[in-house]
Amino acid sequence: MTVERSGVLTEDEALELLAYLVTSARTQVDEAAEYGPLRLLTAARRLGEAIAARSSDATAAFVAGPLEALPELAVPKAGREEYVARLDEVCRLLAVLLTDRFAS
Repeated sequence: MTVERSGVLTEDEALELLAYLVTSARTQVDEAAEYGPLRLLTAARRLGEAIAARSSDATAAFVAGPLEALPELAVPKAGREEYVARLDEVCRLLAVLLTDRFAS
């Protein structure tokens, strides 16, 4: 069963995330392509931290578990395959969370 809670983000939190995304887009123009995934994961973590306490147990568990477990580094040159595999697994787990949440 899905627990609906309103107001998972305040306007200030949403604006902070918006500002991070917009300025990251600008910064990315001048940075190496490897920094793109780093900036997106940083934004995902910030969003997760902002919503975890006000979200469903399943969402909070995803934020505290698989999302938090990803390294905060840019895509590594050594061990790239393992990094991509971990990211693929987090995507799979997120898909399961979304399917469970919206299937009912």
